[in-house]
Amino acid sequence: MKRLTIKDIAKQLNVSISTVSKALNDSYEISVKTKEKIQKFAKENNYQPNVTAVNLKNKKTKTIGILIPNMLNYFLAQVFKGIERVATEQGYKIISCISNESFDKEVETIKMLSNGSIDGLILSLAEETLVNRKYKHFTDTIHRGIPMVMFDRVAQDVPCDKVITNDFEATVNTVKHLYDSGCKNIAFISTMSHLKIGERRYLGYVKGLEDLGIPLNKNIVVNIVEEDYKKYEELLTPIIHNHPIDCVITTDESSAVAAMKAAIKKGYRIPEDFSVVSFSNGILARHSSPKMTTVSQHGEIMGATAAELLINRLEQRNTNETPITKVIKTDLVIRDSTKKQ
Repeated sequence: MKRLTIKDIAKQLNVSISTVSKALNDSYEISVKTKEKIQKFAKENNYQPNVTAVNLKNKKTKTIGILIPNMLNYFLAQVFKGIERVATEQGYKIISCISNESFDKEVETIKMLSNGSIDGLILSLAEETLVNRKYKHFTDTIHRGIPMVMFDRVAQDVPCDKVITNDFEATVNTVKHLYDSGCKNIAFISTMSHLKIGERRYLGYVKGLEDLGIPLNKNIVVNIVEEDYKKYEELLTPIIHNHPIDCVITTDESSAVAAMKAAIKKGYRIPEDFSVVSFSNGILARHSSPKMTTVSQHGEIMGATAAELLINRLEQRNTNETPITKVIKTDLVIRDSTKKQ
């Protein structure tokens, strides 16, 4: 059924569109009799205002939508913290949603948020979306006039502002650090080889080895596709036990902890015989035994940067149509799972 518009009401009651608009906004500029007649007709015919049109015109919601792929992630929690701080400072409220790595859920959530509830959107893509490379729901949203900022997991082809980390450079530097500490057989463990972010980290690993003149040994490159982190140790044990590996770089903390356990089972001392470095800098790394060396992605800075980019668009402080990509530099946080140089 076609949505009833102000224009339809004006035609039915033989009044101007302006009169209908004033009546529905309870204006004193028209008579009480006319106002009541229009309001009664609108109510009886289930008139609903086009909130999207009103909000896009007036930008009055002062609300930002946040869509993250999952909630069980310390890094994403830090990003959220950064967004929330900047949004609050700038007088914006936030609505947070979770896609649970589902393309359908992501599409449905963006459609719901875009009905006039928000002025702009900050998001990190669902795994299904990245794997299937389906981005139409993003471009449709942008074309409707809703600014968008992507962070961490981004779609390069979508014309919006983005915030990413220097994953490639970070892995190159990590390989060099491990080599300088005395490691020679550097393994690479990835739980995200099917994602661009995982690919960038792997390419950084390959480049890091190349720079040092170390041949790539594909037997110690492990791509874990198993989603259950409880099985990581079982998968990694034979690889660590059967190859002369003296250190690993992992794309996430769960696989790093599993690699550490497998190494300890073999009788290795950490870090004397076996070093471990993980991306992210979360709770697992800080509470593992020994405490883990990590590549910190500075989630809070990433979130704050994303919020600043979006609000600058909303407040028209940045009117340049060319999308901006901000790169957050990582740091290697040295703890007890790697040898001192």
